[in-house]
Amino acid sequence: MSRLAQCVQCIYYSSIHASGALKMDLRQLRTFVVVAEAGGFAAAHQQLRLSQPAASRQIQALEDELGIPLFDRVGRGIKLTSEGEDLLRRGRRLLQDAESFGERARALRAGKAGALRVGCSTQHMETVLANFLPMFRRKHPSVVIDLIEDGGARVPDRLQRGDVHLAIIPAAEDGYHRRLLAPVHMLAAVSPRHGFASRRKLEIAELAEESLLLLRRDFASRGWFDAACNVAHIRPRVILESAAPHTLLALAKGGNDVAIVPSNVQIPSAGVRAFPLIHRGASIGRWTAVAWDPQRFLAPYAKSFIDELVAYCGQHYPGREFAKRVSPLPRPEETKA
Repeated sequence: MSRLAQCVQCIYYSSIHASGALKMDLRQLRTFVVVAEAGGFAAAHQQLRLSQPAASRQIQALEDELGIPLFDRVGRGIKLTSEGEDLLRRGRRLLQDAESFGERARALRAGKAGALRVGCSTQHMETVLANFLPMFRRKHPSVVIDLIEDGGARVPDRLQRGDVHLAIIPAAEDGYHRRLLAPVHMLAAVSPRHGFASRRKLEIAELAEESLLLLRRDFASRGWFDAACNVAHIRPRVILESAAPHTLLALAKGGNDVAIVPSNVQIPSAGVRAFPLIHRGASIGRWTAVAWDPQRFLAPYAKSFIDELVAYCGQHYPGREFAKRVSPLPRPEETKA
């Protein structure tokens, strides 16, 4: 650990209350936040790399310093007190501020080295980052990239909490600065024997009587599809919801059901016919963007990551062949890093 990291890790946050100065070790504060979010000492052990007794002593020391209980001990478990719930959000903010302090100092000192956490869905890892990251790492060997995988509908929450520095999310998410990457269209995929197999695009209303294979609701694209069904006044016949797009495609390939997936999923070159969905001629989908929190410091190497990812997606984004068959999706505004 560098001297700067040690300084930030051991920094004390001081404020004034009725009995005088309050000195709070950020290590104790981090233990409180991690234990609270994990729901207990055992679940937090791996992330904290502390034994349960050591973590418990840190919590006790923090409670003694604050003069209020943060947890109720219930049997062998713990539960946040009302005071603990109130301080948890503020504790997260203090830890984010301390981390941002360290990041800014490191960036001012060098500007080229550091760690970058990027949140995205499985599809973006597979079809975008898997090819982009080796090129970026060759150009920026001192930048460590940590990927945080989650369902597309939950990735914005990770950005809001400060779990990640950058997130690949639908451009419809407000409250963040962003650069556009690529349009993502909703696709229907069927076997070559299906009656739709020769289509180049399909009105969503034609799915009303079909058996559908859908992604789970924690996928952002599932929300787009459900919204389009509501607008088209159809109630889809869902026979399976899955977290694995390739499972849906495999089932569609072997049967007479229709898989609904976003165009950033890799479509097999044989055995499946895929085509964009439309509603009254209009495309169904969203632009994807790389986003960041404007309230948090953005290191120079993060800006390089954004610029290079935008350039890469301009040439290599998945599903380009489907975008050519339908009208363009509305292009949202974007922000320069």
